[in-house]
Amino acid sequence: MSADRNVDGSVAPGYEAVREALASHPSGGSALCVLRHGEPVVDLREGWADSARSRPWTENTLVNVYSVGKPVIALAVLLLVDRGLVGLDDPIARHWPGFRARASVRQLLTHTAGLPFFPVPRDAPAWSDWDLLCADLAGAEPEWPPGTVAAEHALTYGHLLGEIVRRVDGRPPARFVAEEIAGPWGLDFSFGSAEPSRCAELEFDRPERPDLMLGEPGSVRARAVLNPPGARDLAVVNSALWRTAVVPAVNLHATAVSLARFYAGLLAGGVLGDRRLLSTALVDELTAAHFTGPDLFIESSTTWGLGVQLEPDGTWGMGGLGGNAAWADPATGHAISFVTRQLGDFDRVGAIDAALSSVRLLS
Repeated sequence: MSADRNVDGSVAPGYEAVREALASHPSGGSALCVLRHGEPVVDLREGWADSARSRPWTENTLVNVYSVGKPVIALAVLLLVDRGLVGLDDPIARHWPGFRARASVRQLLTHTAGLPFFPVPRDAPAWSDWDLLCADLAGAEPEWPPGTVAAEHALTYGHLLGEIVRRVDGRPPARFVAEEIAGPWGLDFSFGSAEPSRCAELEFDRPERPDLMLGEPGSVRARAVLNPPGARDLAVVNSALWRTAVVPAVNLHATAVSLARFYAGLLAGGVLGDRRLLSTALVDELTAAHFTGPDLFIESSTTWGLGVQLEPDGTWGMGGLGGNAAWADPATGHAISFVTRQLGDFDRVGAIDAALSSVRLLS
């Protein structure tokens, strides 16, 4: 087969610049979906699902989207809030007896709980031991008084929120997401149950990329992503260990269409098709500003909603390591998702966003 593949898929009239943006920034395996008011206007893919370039990327290809999955586990907790089972300002210990840090559910959702690190050094196989890592977090002292400092809980976020789901609902978080979010909304994503034959193989765009992602030695960023090891190790993230582990902070395996549909449902006030998952009031709460200021992990000023980042232009969503991103633009009704197996920077997302901006001018 040819070493390169052109962009496949469709775009609605007026969105041709978006196709050109994707074609001009190939990654050897990626997909882009844009919905407007829930209807597809861009559905594109390019490249391959593996580094050997033997499996073309298709509409059914799953890829690990890293932190793009964080709003999914956040929504799981918000469903429990909507049902009156959890309060946003409840102390975590109310639902998780023995939890040491005096942090609230809201502080967990906004990355201000002071628990951005797993406190006990572990090896990579610990990713498959949910109870072990949750016990480590339960005994941890916060790095700062909860509510005072933001530092994206890069690896800990999913275990902290997922364990609340498990203790309140009784179902493991992956099952809860499958039955209460993915199933009702018809979304093709999951934690811990990705079909190997459908998974894209991750690779870095250049050899030095893992070190560039790490940050300065001893920094919050470096400390947050090094324990347990493996989240940036291709031998781990392309393995059965990782794909069957439940790491809701960073290992959602998803299609581009499923993520765009997720945001379309939130844009529509918590309704997708004929299925309401969340009240409009809680969607408004999710997308409201709960913290604005420096984030020590991101190393820039950030505004956090309840599981999503809010941008100055009014958009909100979440990016993930390597250039994955999914977001909503309320001004245009766009729900956008870009997913890639080639881990690099966000230049590709920037080009796509710029192309969409030109479409907005014509709308």
